[in-house]
Amino acid sequence: MGKAPRTPTGSQGSRCLGIIAGFVLKLGRQSAGVTQEQLAEAAGVDTTTVQGWESGRRPLAAMQIGDFVRLRATLTRLGAPAAVGWHLNEAIEADLVLAAAVDASNRWIAPHQHPLAANVHRRSLTNLITWPITGAMPAQLRSLASTGRRRGPVATRPVLYSDEQARFFEHMLTLTEQSTTPESALLRRQAVYLLGFDGSADTREWLRSEWRRASQRRVADNDVPRLLEARSASVALATLGERDVLDGFTARLSDHPRPEAANLNYWAYWIGELRDDQVDDQFMLDTDPGSWGGVNLVQHLTQRVDPASPHLALNLHTLCALIASRPSLLTDWPHLRAPLAQAVEAGLSSNGLARVERDQFAGLHYALRIADR
Repeated sequence: MGKAPRTPTGSQGSRCLGIIAGFVLKLGRQSAGVTQEQLAEAAGVDTTTVQGWESGRRPLAAMQIGDFVRLRATLTRLGAPAAVGWHLNEAIEADLVLAAAVDASNRWIAPHQHPLAANVHRRSLTNLITWPITGAMPAQLRSLASTGRRRGPVATRPVLYSDEQARFFEHMLTLTEQSTTPESALLRRQAVYLLGFDGSADTREWLRSEWRRASQRRVADNDVPRLLEARSASVALATLGERDVLDGFTARLSDHPRPEAANLNYWAYWIGELRDDQVDDQFMLDTDPGSWGGVNLVQHLTQRVDPASPHLALNLHTLCALIASRPSLLTDWPHLRAPLAQAVEAGLSSNGLARVERDQFAGLHYALRIADR
């Protein structure tokens, strides 16, 4: 979870401004099989500059755009995967969120100024933001890590010190408590979601209170902000181990067709099937669910209906809703069936499932039988 507290020097947020992008740069360099000295020579800079980039002391976010574009081109010319440029862009965005939160702590930042509200986050960006906290490498970076050549013991992730983590989560709480206008709805819900990565007793109690408040409010078919308030609080609590709270949220989805469609659109955006970036949540209602394929989402959810998952209720509900709305996914894409059948078998063999979950696994089993005919 990070190192012991230490005495910060200078701006407490400044150290965080480059730690994620710097680590991604290091992974990109290692994937190309070159040393810091070789990258420095190819980029026309001193080795100490490369060392500063990779450590975060020289944040990539502070570079001139032309210099940054040339650095990305240098990496790919040396043999790094072409996707490394996109990974660096996202890592810089994650650094901006992290640094703003740690620097501000209990100070409010308005939505139009806060990087956390610049757009609706996808899974890849959220996993970068939380990487220094959870230690879990984002899935999109694993190919870089697996191809990198390393010598001797090396750090395996960017590090956020314990006092920096405390400031980060204090800022998330500040945002949730002071975001009271419709214009701050996106900022608030994304802060609530990130609180699910804080294991402190105070945060857990706050999330319980938020979940009770959001769950008791009636949600109209077109009221996306209220729907997402309940979703964020439920998912955050489930992340902390209180998985039963998701049952009530999924039941609310089943009662209303438009929230059900909004949930599918959100998932498609979360994993990248909806490619255009969004700056607010209205797209969940406005997007035709038929405008995206669904194959990637089936694969994503199939891997996440493990009975031990704290998010099983939402993952399983969404997978069932997707298959029910598009049964052709299983008939037209036969490669989806074997992994799903294996996941369904594991689910039906598991003890301790709620009745609705067992019924949902059984429904998927029947859908697979129909598709195999």
